[in-house]
Amino acid sequence: MLVKEEKKSLTRLALLVFGWGLGLDRFYEGRTRDGILSIVGWALIFGGIMFLSPCNGYDYAEGVKKYSEVSPNPLIILPLGLGVYGATLVIRKAFRLLRSFESAE
Repeated sequence: MLVKEEKKSLTRLALLVFGWGLGLDRFYEGRTRDGILSIVGWALIFGGIMFLSPCNGYDYAEGVKKYSEVSPNPLIILPLGLGVYGATLVIRKAFRLLRSFESAE
């Protein structure tokens, strides 16, 4: 049978795995402000990637322009870098929760 610390770690890990983009793990911990900031941050990252991606708009959907003629926007580095940083934080937190599950007695 799982002890209370193990159950708590598993619950937080499940919320992190399934709701990392919505900050569900932070809402569960009672940190509402951090959860809202997580939602805003991930929305800005994904929105920035979609807005700055080189293949968007009506011209590309209709096949008017060729993809070989597309020059990528150099500003896309910003949301990609922030996305990598955010993913690193999510993975780091997952490993911390796994270690707390393992060390629970």
